[in-house]
Amino acid sequence: MYTPDPHRYDKMVYNRCGNSGLKLPAVSLGIWQNFGYADNFANMEEMIHTAFDLGITHIDAANNYGNPYNGSAEENLGKILDRGMRQYRDELVISTKAGYEMWDGPYGDRNGSRKYLTASLEQSLKRMKLDYVDIFYHHVFDPNTPLEETALALDNAVRQGKALYVGISNYNKSQTEEIMKIFKELHTPFIVNQPSYSMLNRWIESDGLRDFAKEQGIGLSVFSPLYQGLLTDRYLNGVPADSRIGKGRTWIRNELTEARISQLKKLNEIAQSRGQKLSQMALSWVLREGKVTTVLIGASRPEQIKENVEAVYKMDFTQEELSAIEAVLAE
Repeated sequence: MYTPDPHRYDKMVYNRCGNSGLKLPAVSLGIWQNFGYADNFANMEEMIHTAFDLGITHIDAANNYGNPYNGSAEENLGKILDRGMRQYRDELVISTKAGYEMWDGPYGDRNGSRKYLTASLEQSLKRMKLDYVDIFYHHVFDPNTPLEETALALDNAVRQGKALYVGISNYNKSQTEEIMKIFKELHTPFIVNQPSYSMLNRWIESDGLRDFAKEQGIGLSVFSPLYQGLLTDRYLNGVPADSRIGKGRTWIRNELTEARISQLKKLNEIAQSRGQKLSQMALSWVLREGKVTTVLIGASRPEQIKENVEAVYKMDFTQEELSAIEAVLAE
């Protein structure tokens, strides 16, 4: 029977999610990859246990996560909860999302309709054997569904007691601002947006979303902070067979050019001068200004989680380090 580390809360940093009362760990665990039907269950269970032992209380799922079957990641999380972790449910923040293609027919394709969101949440709760999720997200903006409908569907999930808070994902600043107005009218506990963000993908800065969220009291839970694994030391000397690129599980292969590798090696040198690995510095950099609530990491083995959590202990940068990083990123 699993017994968590009694000191699991001693070192983790917890940030308030926007203006809400909910705190999230600075590093959260996403289960998009390596938690599917075809993956090793013992390994995924050990990763969940390792994360919790390190104070990672937030587990982020989605209805379509799992390979090769949509929903299998949520099913596996439900099984892991059954095997000794369900008694710690009140110490966990479990989030899930709906919005991308999930099941056949017009009601399960990519959309934000009340029909789809309501049905999907019911399915997710059954797969994880939960009465509620802590955060329910609309996964991607849908231009073909009125935002009022999407907002009302999320609001209804809270009113039914099936979600405590709601969020949005992959919404830009203007889309966030528009749906936020509706949530305010409904008094919906809308607390977070989940965009992509990393050293190599800074669109939320140029779009204005990062600063807007901070000003409006909206949390940011960012995914791909390591840019699909490029911001690690894994690709500095070739492509490992067991990496995401090696397995063909990412679209990022075409970006692994000679110029990019040179850039990554220079960033790695800066990280080493800080006493960090490249992945740790990349996470620290995202968290450095307090405008990001939590970074969502993925992992293929427990050791990666232990390594990445170290980023929260070194989030300060000197101006010289920041200038050096900017110079490399500008190349």
